[in-house]
Amino acid sequence: MADSIDREHIRARFGRSMSTDLAARLSGEEREPLWRSAPETTPAVRGATVDFMSIKSRLHSRLLDEIGERSMFGSGEDAISAAVQDFVARVLATEDIPLNASERERLADELTQETLGLGPLAPLLADPAVSDILVNGFDQVYVERFGRLIKTDVRFRDDEHVQRVIERIAARVGRRIDQASPMVDVRLPDGSRVNATIPPVSLDGPTISIRRFGRQRLRREDLIRLGMFTREMLTFLENVVVARKNVLISGGTGAGKSTLLGALAEAIPEHERVVTIEDTAELILDQEHIVRMETRPPNVEGRGVITARDLVINSLRMRPDRIIVGECRGAEALDMLQAMNTGHDGGLTTVHANSPRDALNRLETMVLMAGLDLPSRAIRDQIVSALHIVVSVRRFDDGVRRIDTIAEITGMESGTPLLQDVFRFQQTGRNGRKVIGAFAPTGIVPKIVHELREKGIQVPLEIFQRQDGEARG
Repeated sequence: MADSIDREHIRARFGRSMSTDLAARLSGEEREPLWRSAPETTPAVRGATVDFMSIKSRLHSRLLDEIGERSMFGSGEDAISAAVQDFVARVLATEDIPLNASERERLADELTQETLGLGPLAPLLADPAVSDILVNGFDQVYVERFGRLIKTDVRFRDDEHVQRVIERIAARVGRRIDQASPMVDVRLPDGSRVNATIPPVSLDGPTISIRRFGRQRLRREDLIRLGMFTREMLTFLENVVVARKNVLISGGTGAGKSTLLGALAEAIPEHERVVTIEDTAELILDQEHIVRMETRPPNVEGRGVITARDLVINSLRMRPDRIIVGECRGAEALDMLQAMNTGHDGGLTTVHANSPRDALNRLETMVLMAGLDLPSRAIRDQIVSALHIVVSVRRFDDGVRRIDTIAEITGMESGTPLLQDVFRFQQTGRNGRKVIGAFAPTGIVPKIVHELREKGIQVPLEIFQRQDGEARG
């Protein structure tokens, strides 16, 4: 009883995060040998197989104590990594730890990742085929590979383990997550976007959602090879971008909007000054003259927020040749449309919507979020005069991301924006899970082609011909 009181006194004095092992050591209580587990899971024979996770957990507690005693928290990753390697080497050399050769090799790597913040998720982040990592609970970790969700054998020890990983990820970028602020949205050093929640927001325990973004994006030729669009469609879109026409990309979550945006941005001439505005910086562009800006959430006192609208307004004072808004979500849509209508042409942006028509309706709704009492007719006039092309992308149920429709905005009629499809993906059947179909022009030569030709940009008319050879325009 006295020992328990001593440990509680020490933990209260030095912090509740102090491990039980360290508290016991300071109180004079002898620590159990490293390889002992709880009685119900301890093997009867010491030479029997011992749970690797249990040993790693105990070592990790000791490691954190040692790093804390050396005041290394807050040191650089290289210094912490070196300290972990040194700790593991000492332990393996001086203590009789029942691990085989392969487990000893794993130990240093996994303890390093645990200490730096990624924990059991580190191997998944190292897999280039993984596009999303979804932690629904300590024993439910899913990944998306090639468009399909797969349950993995990755496990955390318990909900507390998941929460500690979340706290470390947040701490690395100066954020915190607790009951007063139970949600966090951050970016990892490799560009991956992390959203995490803890109770009381997530009822069944902490959750983590990671959207991967590689250091090298998929380029135009890669997307043609993957079946996102055809070379004829790319030719048209490239010419539209070069001619400084305004393009809106629409699609659902994970449909490939940002990927397509980055591919189209390849066509922007090298000499132009590009300003990008994103909630989480993920665009990777080739151009040298780029200014990247990112929104900022409020701090714990609710202050310091910087919205996308603030950045769009500020970007107009930065002498941009192009303004790229990674995603329109709210009132910034009004300022973006006004910029497009006042000489800042050649803009690119994305919006969550399922079709070109839905995209225009959503833009109208977002303009209303600016709080101005504008009539619908005035907003639609702004949209029609600002935008030229709407590209709708979709992730089909076979996991392939494709351009569903490329549509041109041709004007207004009876207060409704007019759209005409230029290219479509036409599904003709299925082969098991695989969707069978083809991209096809509608046979309509877009009105914008005549404007491009006036600027000296020659767009081959045959790319708009239907299979029957007809092209109208």
